[in-house]
Amino acid sequence: MSIRLTVGMPSFNNFTEVFFTVQALRMYHRLEDCEILVIDNFGDDMLKNFIEGQCKGEARYVKYTESVGTACAKNKVFEHAQGEMVLCIDSHVFLIPGALNNIPVTDDLIQGPMVYNDFINYTWEWKPVWRGHMWGIWGDYSPKRPSAPVEIWGCGGGLMLAKKSSWLGFNPKFKGFGGEEGYIHEKYRKAGRKVWSYPNLVWMHLFDRKIPYPLNLIDRVINYIIGFRELGLDLAPVKEHFGEDLFNKATIEADKR
Repeated sequence: MSIRLTVGMPSFNNFTEVFFTVQALRMYHRLEDCEILVIDNFGDDMLKNFIEGQCKGEARYVKYTESVGTACAKNKVFEHAQGEMVLCIDSHVFLIPGALNNIPVTDDLIQGPMVYNDFINYTWEWKPVWRGHMWGIWGDYSPKRPSAPVEIWGCGGGLMLAKKSSWLGFNPKFKGFGGEEGYIHEKYRKAGRKVWSYPNLVWMHLFDRKIPYPLNLIDRVINYIIGFRELGLDLAPVKEHFGEDLFNKATIEADKR
């Protein structure tokens, strides 16, 4: 029997982040008809013991180490979720009180405004610009967030809400870190759906951190190549941004997957 909502997060060797994110959810949010799900993409006994021993009844632990990467771990969040709607967040994301209220049931892809550390300024969408090894940059920020849902091109992948039964998913050939943003948004649009930012779904993200996932730039480029091919997008911007040499090496590796 499904429940209303799953709040799920992948983890890769970052017990401390998961601890504070899970405990903040338990302390500051009403979790009626809601579960917390942690996908362990590393194999962390301390994390397992914490979830199964101290969060029993409110959080579930699933170990998944067959493949390593943010996209495959997020796919596992949706696969193992019991909620009708699934809020997939990074393990270093806080939600404002009330963010889990009035969760919509929709086949669209839902994201929300990110509040900066000053608790004053918000940004709620990405612009389709190539910069810093990524497709997409944060848009303008403002002390006022939208008062109603607004359709957007895309947003950072630290928080996204989708229906479990109609989740379109990341390409199963994605590995490593990166290549998700832009791709998943275009995938929803090509399926005739929309991408929204909902004003109440406010989140804060920890950026100044050491990323525990292995950071191999070629993995990111391979993911872009695989994703762009899947969606029928022009690969020229990928080649131009990363350079011909790296693009050609990544193309060879993409063909092997």
